[in-house]
Amino acid sequence: MRRFCAALQGEIYEIFSDSVKCLRLYNWRIRNRRILLIKATIFGALTVALGLTISVAAQVSTNVPPVVPGAKPVTMERIKVHGASLEGNLEGDAVDRDVIVFLPPSYATQKSRRYPVIYALHGFSIGAEQWTHEIHVPQAIEGAFAQGAQETIVVLPDSKTVHNGSMYSSSVTTGDFEQFIAHDVVAYVDDHYRTIATRTSRGLAGHSMGGYGASRIGMKRPDVFGSLYIMSPCCMSARQAGPVNPADEKALAEVKTPADSANLPFGLRAQLASAAAWSPNPKNPPLFLDLPTKDGAARPEVLAKWAANAPLAFVDQYIGNLRQYRGIAIDVGDQDGLRIDAGKLHEILDSYGIPNSFEIYHGTHTSAVADRFQNHVVPFFSKNLCATAKCK
Repeated sequence: MRRFCAALQGEIYEIFSDSVKCLRLYNWRIRNRRILLIKATIFGALTVALGLTISVAAQVSTNVPPVVPGAKPVTMERIKVHGASLEGNLEGDAVDRDVIVFLPPSYATQKSRRYPVIYALHGFSIGAEQWTHEIHVPQAIEGAFAQGAQETIVVLPDSKTVHNGSMYSSSVTTGDFEQFIAHDVVAYVDDHYRTIATRTSRGLAGHSMGGYGASRIGMKRPDVFGSLYIMSPCCMSARQAGPVNPADEKALAEVKTPADSANLPFGLRAQLASAAAWSPNPKNPPLFLDLPTKDGAARPEVLAKWAANAPLAFVDQYIGNLRQYRGIAIDVGDQDGLRIDAGKLHEILDSYGIPNSFEIYHGTHTSAVADRFQNHVVPFFSKNLCATAKCK
């Protein structure tokens, strides 16, 4: 992804892959196909806030770190975790969720040994399986261990929804994905694997929408997690309404089924996902959500709900919780427009005297994420997670 486009006059904010140039036009060519660049309808900066690409293919276009000589293989298990916290969700998202677990090389032979756990959250428009390709695991995990990081269990839960992403939020429409991550998944892993079942031995990480999730859940659940690594977090700031596009409003109004949503352009699906997470409405079928525009006008009451879900708006309420973390790290690429809000989170933590590290590295939104996971994320947790039950 080369750069961000930012056009405040209603044009969509996008992050593009290396093969795409940022143009203030309505059309461009990718692989000889004509693609229509839609205008933004509301939250002109919504797609910047999400920090996502217009296609899944771009999401997984990342640089692969070299194979580390002598790296021992980890074991990958694909499991299903029942999300009691997701039961009864109104949009019909799956309750039994895919989860991918990576067990360290010594797990099969050291039968009495217990391990810390890293929970790593994926971004918007992809699920756990695609996330493995983006961060190039198991290779990146094996490389980290071979270079001296302590062995951990790594868990990738799937939080993709009807509209392509849960926002790791709590909503009657999507279900309570905060609780799904912090309770349902953690409890299952502790029950079925040899973990060190204490907060100081659990780390939470995430990229893009997952970085938002790590921020949001991390601020609220220091009782569950002991260290945080926030990668290129999206959706951190409250955004103002942008100009309304009647065609987009009409397209959204015509969505009645998941199949209708799947046919929408990227930006409009992102609006539906955000609305399902942040402005649910159990009395507004068939989607059970409120959009931030209606009849050509912005809806301040809905925009207020969206703004209330911006971590930079609510972080001050959770300073006591954030002080409990053993380690907090934030990183973002120098060509990623999300670096501004990531920097603001760092500055707020600094202003309160909360220890944290912040790095702007050379790269785009996704170009270096595999390298970061191998050479920074796993080693960070190696230093900050307790590897014995007696550790505090």
